[in-house]
Amino acid sequence: MFYGEYQHAIDNKDRLIIPAKFREIFKENYAEKFFITRGLDRCLFMFPEEEWREQERKFKHIPFTRQESRKFNRLYFSGASEVICDKQGRILIPTYLKSYAEIKTDVVVIGVSDRIEIWSKEKWDTFFNDNLGSFESLAEQLIEPPQKRRDE
Repeated sequence: MFYGEYQHAIDNKDRLIIPAKFREIFKENYAEKFFITRGLDRCLFMFPEEEWREQERKFKHIPFTRQESRKFNRLYFSGASEVICDKQGRILIPTYLKSYAEIKTDVVVIGVSDRIEIWSKEKWDTFFNDNLGSFESLAEQLIEPPQKRRDE
């Protein structure tokens, strides 16, 4: 659903303009409400409401009797903030999330299929440069080769 990489900036009122391509997808899918929270690798995750509810369902099934589950859910859900795009396509990034992601002004907004990630430009550049060289080896580790059919 969401794909691409876009350079943007946070304005002096902590608002971020969502890329036009993503706003088109919002309109096509009648998405108006979003949830933004702490993501992994010090970025922010942003989900349309429907996808956010799916994330909630998944995480509810992790037993709260496990300490790791409690820690993760506390950090993940306590960081969540409901956001709605204004008429100019902007969302307000809460201060505590800006701080978590070390966002100052320049950001990179990327589409990662079912979610949008918002990165400080510096953090994204570091992540990208540190990991691009391992792209092929990651693919080999994570993507299974197609299974041969039995009749071949």
